[in-house]
Amino acid sequence: MKTDVLIVGGGPAGLAAAIELGRLGVRDVLVVDREREAGGVPRHSAHTGFGLRDLRRVMDGPAYARHYRQAASRAGAVIRTQTTLTDWASGWSSESGPVEATLASPAGIETVHASAVLLATGCRERPRTARLVPGSRPAGVLTTGELQQRVYLHGQRLTGRAVIVGAEHVSFSAMLTLAHAGADVVALVTEEQRHQSLAAFGLGARLVWRVPVWTETAVTEILGSEQVTAVRLRDRRTGAHRIVPCEHVVFTADWIPDYEQARLAGAMIDPNSRGPVVDTTLQTSLHGLFAAGNLVHAAETADVAALSGRHAATHIAQFLSAPVGVTPDPARTVPITVGPPLRWISPSAIRVPGPLPPRGRFVLRSSAFSNSQLEVRQDGRLLHRERGRLVPGRSIQLAGAWVNEVNPASGPVQVDAG
Repeated sequence: MKTDVLIVGGGPAGLAAAIELGRLGVRDVLVVDREREAGGVPRHSAHTGFGLRDLRRVMDGPAYARHYRQAASRAGAVIRTQTTLTDWASGWSSESGPVEATLASPAGIETVHASAVLLATGCRERPRTARLVPGSRPAGVLTTGELQQRVYLHGQRLTGRAVIVGAEHVSFSAMLTLAHAGADVVALVTEEQRHQSLAAFGLGARLVWRVPVWTETAVTEILGSEQVTAVRLRDRRTGAHRIVPCEHVVFTADWIPDYEQARLAGAMIDPNSRGPVVDTTLQTSLHGLFAAGNLVHAAETADVAALSGRHAATHIAQFLSAPVGVTPDPARTVPITVGPPLRWISPSAIRVPGPLPPRGRFVLRSSAFSNSQLEVRQDGRLLHRERGRLVPGRSIQLAGAWVNEVNPASGPVQVDAG
């Protein structure tokens, strides 16, 4: 099978890219997704707040996912679900012709030849094992994604007490999901000095839902044999331990991109964000391989991911219109590095000359709370300065107009928080 563009991932970023490609006249687009239904995480996020930035209206998650599925189909994209990219059939060879991708589905194994590929595989929360929380392996330990699928897609009830590990935006969403499922949320637990979400969320949890946020508190052990019976907590200020009875533990946030296909292709991976390195066109280090959405900035809201997909589609269309065999000059791609407490920046390279990043802004993450002044320099030359409030687990927006000041013949761009 041949296609102009293969999109791997049928969430907001992938579907928005398919819609934009159709608008730009690229009609041969194949979207593959491993789930039974395309739409991504919003399918099982039964709360409002979706669509504000990209659709200019507010929708609940299932309606938002349904809108993108239908719009992508109307744009001419072919959407195949329960389909997984398992291999690049002959390695990454887009410079000499179409890429060969191996797809697996209930219908069997198939090779697809694509002129360009967009990876929009999103991200996932680290499970309990990846966070190195000791203890037995009883039932009742979940991530937010597993929780939402059980409750909103499969209608499960989860009675009993629950402890939520994390205090970011998604942690408060997990609190509402547990309440909807019939659970009694004991507390949100975070090792940080305060919660990382909006002030209104913390106030609502305390006053409306009567759920406290226990800060500077770590989960050190999960207790129980067949079913969770309790968690052991340690107060990081005093070192004191206590046991909190519960039947469910939900691990939230602590995101990691689903980078397996990018790594399999041989794309450069950012060691800090763990997503593929992309420039301001959202092209990876491999010619013709693009990446968008929460694969490159885990984890932003669905509308931000969708706008990232649109941005990638614009540059994929330009890529397809270029003469065959033309490759970008590596010397005109300038990397961006960050200093502590900043952890990573996306995009992490600048195409010169080239476009601004998606939405005209770079996304950064920090490992500490701080009201800082962000400074952008190249070889000591100040390119930009602005104030920023740093909160672990929440993105910092950095205006991107300064990319026009970057000298492609100079060294990397450095972003610091002073």
